[in-house]
Amino acid sequence: MQKIIFSGGTIVDGSGLPSFKGDLLVTGDRITSIGGTYDEAAALVLDVSGLVVAPGFIDIHSHSDYYLIIDPLGRSKVMQGVTTEVGGNCGYAAAPIKGDLLAERTKAYKEQFGITHDWSTLEEYFDRLSAGGISLNYAQLVGVNSIRASILGYEDREPTAGELDEMLKMISGALDAGAIGISFGLAYSPLSYAKRDELVAYAKLAAERGVPLSVHIRSEGDGLVEAVEEVLTIAKKTGVSLQISHLKAMWEKNWGKLDKVFSLIENAIAEGVKVSCDRYPYLAANTSLQSILPGWVLAGGKEKTIDRLKDDGIRANISAELMEGKGGDYWDKVMVSRLVSKDNRWMEGKTITEISDSLGKEPLESYYGVLIDEELQADAIYVSMKEENLRRVLSKEYVMIASDAGTHSHNGPLGEGFPHPRGFGTFPMVLGKYVREEGLINLPTAIQKMTSWPADKFGLVERGRLEGGYYADIVVFDPRSISDRASYSAPKEYPAGIVYVLVNGDFAVKRGLHSGAKSGRILTKKRRS
Repeated sequence: MQKIIFSGGTIVDGSGLPSFKGDLLVTGDRITSIGGTYDEAAALVLDVSGLVVAPGFIDIHSHSDYYLIIDPLGRSKVMQGVTTEVGGNCGYAAAPIKGDLLAERTKAYKEQFGITHDWSTLEEYFDRLSAGGISLNYAQLVGVNSIRASILGYEDREPTAGELDEMLKMISGALDAGAIGISFGLAYSPLSYAKRDELVAYAKLAAERGVPLSVHIRSEGDGLVEAVEEVLTIAKKTGVSLQISHLKAMWEKNWGKLDKVFSLIENAIAEGVKVSCDRYPYLAANTSLQSILPGWVLAGGKEKTIDRLKDDGIRANISAELMEGKGGDYWDKVMVSRLVSKDNRWMEGKTITEISDSLGKEPLESYYGVLIDEELQADAIYVSMKEENLRRVLSKEYVMIASDAGTHSHNGPLGEGFPHPRGFGTFPMVLGKYVREEGLINLPTAIQKMTSWPADKFGLVERGRLEGGYYADIVVFDPRSISDRASYSAPKEYPAGIVYVLVNGDFAVKRGLHSGAKSGRILTKKRRS
């Protein structure tokens, strides 16, 4: 059984307590002892003097569900020190799904990535994911948008009693299979059509099962305050443990709403509501290009949406609603990040304004044209937030760190396009800029936000801390050089300063290079090892 001694490092154990100097001993997949001086025979001794030894980072808001099938090495996450990802966020998950949604995804992922979509249930998905091995640990939320789309499609209506019961049974079955929580994407079709009673039914089930509810709220802009009130009301009514995803205020006219949001959250915490949040350390959001369309445009699914976009009369109504309250520079801040059509790849990395100038068209015409050409399969980056607000969010004691990104790489299908730099640099960005350079957060607190708090919130037992008997998920980094090297114009850059990453006691990163090891495990509610 392999023994490793990390000798002479600065240990930040994930508890939030001050760091200390000492050795750390790993035996097999576990941390054997910490803080002493060890002289174990046959151990690999690594001198990590001047380096920080910390628990591996837990990315509780990731979107790697399909990406880990495409690239099991999880390169852009592992290379920044992530040892565990939680997928199925924003209401969308790779499983369980069925019906028309399964057929739609089977076709789309075969055409785009060459994936054979041979699963429907969560058990089948876990089997597929683990068959070839993965480089980091992975846990899954039940995406309720995917559940609703599986049963109701994209219809804008309330479910019948039978349909609601069927959806609750799907969710319950996935929890039985080991899902660690559920997620809502209230800004996205079809869950955007759900009314309060339906949402309460899902949240009540999560509360009864003792798992958290992670929510992309209904609005992060004009309706921000009301959206936060909505989810806090659901949490109060059901007792569910609430996680508000990527807390932010989008677009300048909404930046001043953050004080009210903080007040709502902090009052709820004082009343005993179990609520926490997460955030990535960047000023731009990244989601689908269609996400800014009014909700009614998306009702009924892709084909009906495209028909509406092609209809000049309907398009005029869409334009009026879409552009209400937006400044003349709006399209300067919307950058196309990923397209499917090879003919349109030249648009990636360009704003809608730049694309319009190249085409000699108005921005709205270009925007609709891209959506139609790509059959809605397009992503964009929205530069929409304020630095001071970001600092305030990150410094809150109830806010954890998460990327809101899937894993990427330099090449292959996951090396295409212009992904958000958060997929390559979230955790080093916090440790480099906001800890070392600005002193916004002290190092033990920052590590706690990345490790033990996420582990505790999502029930990831014996992970998230450097403690005897815990799994040996460990990152060793240089506090003097750790930094994010990715940018919006050159996003596919691995960070500086990550020296070693262990996942269940095996090296995933050794002296700054991915080892190719696949020692990750599926972490489930009932089987967490």
